[in-house]
Amino acid sequence: MIIEDFEDIIYEKEENGICTVIISKPEIRNAVTYITFLEIYRVLEDMEKDKNAKVLIITGDPKGTAFTSGGYFKPEMFEKMKKYPEIEIMDIAQKKLCMKFWDFNKPVIAAINGMAIGGGITMPLSGADLIYMSEDAWLGFYFVKRGIIPEFANSFILPFYLGFQKTKEIVYFGDKITAKQAYELGLVNKVLPPDELIPFVREQALKLIPPKGPYLSIKLMKKTMHSYFREIFSNTLDLENKALRKTFTSKDFKESMQALKEKRKPIFIGK
Repeated sequence: MIIEDFEDIIYEKEENGICTVIISKPEIRNAVTYITFLEIYRVLEDMEKDKNAKVLIITGDPKGTAFTSGGYFKPEMFEKMKKYPEIEIMDIAQKKLCMKFWDFNKPVIAAINGMAIGGGITMPLSGADLIYMSEDAWLGFYFVKRGIIPEFANSFILPFYLGFQKTKEIVYFGDKITAKQAYELGLVNKVLPPDELIPFVREQALKLIPPKGPYLSIKLMKKTMHSYFREIFSNTLDLENKALRKTFTSKDFKESMQALKEKRKPIFIGK
């Protein structure tokens, strides 16, 4: 895949060093697929090669009224994936992209401007250095409602941030988390009025690059902090992939998909 082929995201680069990824599938509330994740991977590759590219901002297309509504599993998505042999269908936990984010030495800022469900919050938690959130946005760790488990190494990162007790409460019950709650939990850096979110994020981005920011030291800070946890991330993603492959073939997952289609609560059997 090349940048000109992007379908799911808008990738913008500015002379000041700010790069922006806009998840832009408003017709499905900016839902993400393997193709979306491949496009973001290509952005990280492009920025690594571009010395002028200094900071990445990730946000959702406001027309989609979401940062992202999570994974999109319709049959047509799998048909489109056939065009991209580099997609690893069994990498359900997105180890390839997650490790690319973890090794990426340039700052990443997430601007969560609407609902962030599933991968919409697990990706920023593992991939972004700073997360800012709109007051009207909210988070949904809804994996349990689908009979699966979190990905993007959140099986490690959430207990690391919150401790085991709070993490288990969040992932076992899958309750909606407001922006205020997310801030109080320490999952995001700041909550702002909707119209102030992107201007504030851009100001923060400019503080990280010359002439305002000592860019070399910031890159080395990130590299040094991430180094110790790299193997833990890699091992966690392998375990998540193993568990996800099992749960995606379970009767509970099939029931959750059927219940979603029929707009009812699923009836789980634990198999």
